[in-house]
Amino acid sequence: MELKKNIKANVGRNSSLYFAVGLNVMLLLTYLGLEHKTYDRGSTKIDVLMIDEIADEDIPITTINIPPPPPPSPPQTFTETIKIVDDVEDVEETVIESTEISQEDVIEEREIEIEEVAVEEVEEDIEVPFAVIEKVPQFPGCTGDNEALKACFQKKMTEHLLKNFRYPETAIDLNIQGKVFVFFLIDKNGYVTNVKSRGPDKLLEKEAERIINLLPKMEPGQQRNRNVGVPYSVPITFKLRDQ
Repeated sequence: MELKKNIKANVGRNSSLYFAVGLNVMLLLTYLGLEHKTYDRGSTKIDVLMIDEIADEDIPITTINIPPPPPPSPPQTFTETIKIVDDVEDVEETVIESTEISQEDVIEEREIEIEEVAVEEVEEDIEVPFAVIEKVPQFPGCTGDNEALKACFQKKMTEHLLKNFRYPETAIDLNIQGKVFVFFLIDKNGYVTNVKSRGPDKLLEKEAERIINLLPKMEPGQQRNRNVGVPYSVPITFKLRDQ
């Protein structure tokens, strides 16, 4: 009789898997056996703290003698003395009357005279432009009619500017130049006042005002035979020469 072998029944097909599982189990048991630790069990002493009964200690009582407060002072007694004085002066009573006016009151008519009041005339400072004034301010040394005085005034003004002109040294070092317009007033007494200037720099404005303040006293301008103030303006050019 022949034995029939089942081809599908292969017993050794999973042998490698079983071998690996068994090897891992043996390694795990070996590791646990090596790492296992044991401790000696000895007797543990337990200390018991015994507290005896606390004896009551008698604390002496201290008595503090506090003096009693002083007795209150007796109340002060005031004796009222009434002195009778003879009434020797008669006191006149003041009667206050009402100052209100009713419809029945009659108002007395009276005339009020106004005394003569002295009216003081205040002379106003009048300013007339140089171009339309009847008589221009007279520069010292100028004579003639109004047109001649105008021409002489402008000539004397140019001579005064050239004579007193001085270029500021700081403006030279900084190369500052330009035109400065100076405005001033020849008042009713002939003095030069209210000098103002407008220019490219404060150094040039200061120098221009200095030159105008050196102008002499003049005969004031007149309008309708009355001294008046005359405003005037003059340009001053500050220019450096090329070296």
